[in-house]
Amino acid sequence: MKQLLNTLFVMSEGSYLRLEHETVRVELDGATRLQVPLHHLGGLVLFGNVTTTPFLLHKCAEDGRSVVLLDRNGRYRCRMVGKTGGNVLLRHQQHLAIDDAERQMPIVRNMLAGKLQNARQVLLRGQREAKMDDDASVLQKAADLLARAIERLPGATEVEFMRGLEGESARVYFDCLDRMITQNREPFRMAGRSRRPPRDRINALLSFLYVMLLNDCISAVEGVGLDPQMGFLHVMRPGRPSLGLDLMEELRPILADRLALTLINLRQIVPDDFEERPGGAVYLNEKGRKAVVAAYQKRKQDEVQHPILEQSVPFGLIPHVQARLLARHLRGEMEAYTPFLYR
Repeated sequence: MKQLLNTLFVMSEGSYLRLEHETVRVELDGATRLQVPLHHLGGLVLFGNVTTTPFLLHKCAEDGRSVVLLDRNGRYRCRMVGKTGGNVLLRHQQHLAIDDAERQMPIVRNMLAGKLQNARQVLLRGQREAKMDDDASVLQKAADLLARAIERLPGATEVEFMRGLEGESARVYFDCLDRMITQNREPFRMAGRSRRPPRDRINALLSFLYVMLLNDCISAVEGVGLDPQMGFLHVMRPGRPSLGLDLMEELRPILADRLALTLINLRQIVPDDFEERPGGAVYLNEKGRKAVVAAYQKRKQDEVQHPILEQSVPFGLIPHVQARLLARHLRGEMEAYTPFLYR
């Protein structure tokens, strides 16, 4: 259970929430685990098998307080708000910002700065842990190139230029990602990023992790009341969750790429966990998928210090925190959107 940004996140399966005077009382296994004054909360986010009394739901609806239901893995199910729910105003500001270059560019710039900085941290960690001088040298050079790309972002005056800078940096990053593999390196060789379909084992592993992370990011933007189809960095296309993809960018290096390397290097994922299909496509088999899902859910429980909130937050809540920071910026409550930077 975490109280972040005036929102109560309840992740413990079997929790029971009820209204007690003007407070929310959270019970688990017959004992009170938390009691929070309602006026401290702007919303509730409930994961999995968490139940509430009708009286609490009615009170939240009456006060305009949202209640978001997610499944146990964090996938969005629904969002309940009262008659005066403010998400239409939030979405209006989102749409206005997308059509206003002066508002769009700082958001894109900060999202990309977060992505490049987190990717650079992954490379620098790989450089420090490299067992061969050649690997360390390549990873250091790639980290230096990403640092120069970050330095160019403040002077960028067009979103297309920043998208191009991100594309160049991504190629540099993925060209040396397999230099951080220390076990089974040959079977996990990576010839750049390939997606539709993945052409090698590490691309198959990354794609599978990205799908799970994207689902979490879509749930986060849905839960806060933003439109997942309307993005700032990713171009809008029918059926494309552009804002979910935007939010995912800064989190991919730390929640997916680093986990993929750990799974391979600890031999928790091995070459036999993949299958090749006609045409050269490579995918995880059933055994591999189960192992990756379990590892991803475990990773989401690990806690990290959030630099803005200045408190520890489970990795699984980082997308939700970032979505709420973006919503606050769009409402004018924060001067800028601040990305999550991993140290």
